[in-house]
Amino acid sequence: MRKTFIALGIFTIVNTIATYNPTIVHSQQQIPAYAKWGQLAVKETQLKYPNAKIIDYLHEGSESKEDSTIEKFKLWLKEGDNEFGVFVRIEYTTETEELVNIEFLETSR
Repeated sequence: MRKTFIALGIFTIVNTIATYNPTIVHSQQQIPAYAKWGQLAVKETQLKYPNAKIIDYLHEGSESKEDSTIEKFKLWLKEGDNEFGVFVRIEYTTETEELVNIEFLETSR
């Protein structure tokens, strides 16, 4: 009797594995509109602070003014035992996406 249950259990497991056909769904992630400017903010921050490691990144939003747009980011850096934030403001011409200005402002929080 015990052998019957074991055989039945093995048959059930093998049958389940053989018929298991999971459906894989790949979600398409949208690239945010600010991604290009976020990459530039990281690159320029690394150039300005070559001995620091960027440990966090936040897009704080964008702001429009006249014919330009300002993308606002906050990066958190660590250099040795010192941690600090850097606000990065990237201004570009809205229509042509031509870079106008990049500003950096350090903060302790």
